Amino acid sequence: MCPCSTKGNLLADDHSVSPADDILEVPHAGERHFSRWILPRLVKPFRVWLPWVVLLLRLIRHHLRHGPDEAFYRLQAQAAIGWLERCGVALAAGTHALDLGCGAGVFGAELLQRGCRVTFADESCWLSPALQGAEFHLLNIDRDDPARLGRFDLVICSNVLEHLPRPERLLDAFPRLLTPGGVGYLSWTNWLSPWGGHDFSPFHYFGPRLGPRLWDRWVRRPRRLRPFENLFPTSIGTLLRALRAHPALEIRRVAPRYYPELAWIVRIPVLREFLTWNCAVLLARRNRLPGVEEHPRDRESAAPDSRH
Repeated sequence: MCPCSTKGNLLADDHSVSPADDILEVPHAGERHFSRWILPRLVKPFRVWLPWVVLLLRLIRHHLRHGPDEAFYRLQAQAAIGWLERCGVALAAGTHALDLGCGAGVFGAELLQRGCRVTFADESCWLSPALQGAEFHLLNIDRDDPARLGRFDLVICSNVLEHLPRPERLLDAFPRLLTPGGVGYLSWTNWLSPWGGHDFSPFHYFGPRLGPRLWDRWVRRPRRLRPFENLFPTSIGTLLRALRAHPALEIRRVAPRYYPELAWIVRIPVLREFLTWNCAVLLARRNRLPGVEEHPRDRESAAPDSRH
């Protein structure tokens, strides 16, 4: 039998598959390489960044339409909690959290939804009606010692630091507030961020003194924040250096709050000051260091089990 007739019989036995059909069913090696390796790598950045781009656009749109209301802060808190969970922070019924500088308590309320026990603290009680009856303590971070509140597994301090004249006091408070193994979440809006001037942005780029005057003259919209009174210029570089030099603290993670997948931005001096928008840092306490008073709970956790 001739080769051509043999081929004809084989094709006939294979349900008369034409050469064209065979080409469609078996992709070329280059096509397989593109679909398996190249295409996923092209798509992955969009899959990673898209949620954060959507979040940032939602925040901007909501702020423009409604201002910084409770729904706005809820969006912020939900995104931050998602980042904490992806960093391995356990949020469960046994987690005792402190919402330091809590304002209306939106961040802490989201932690309550996850079963955490939450303590709220601020210089005045602005808690929303839904949180009436929650554990709340009056505390002025500039004047009072936060250590009197006790020790916590998680300390949240969201968008407070830039409103403090002496932010180093807040940094010193973290190790005294954290239990062994506890973590702190610190976020703030740095001055050179697009939102660094808050309610008179972007005029803050003219400087903390000239910028507000130009806003008042040209925009004539009332503003609540005044530089060097209740808003203080901050720098990501300065704060990170202070944290790294702190003998009782260590940095676990640092990232732009609204797009943490682009954490490489905060590693580039100068550029990070303009592109980060809001900086988020995950902190941990160094155990048993001089200058940090030992707490009875620390001794209990470090003591050997007498039952053995």
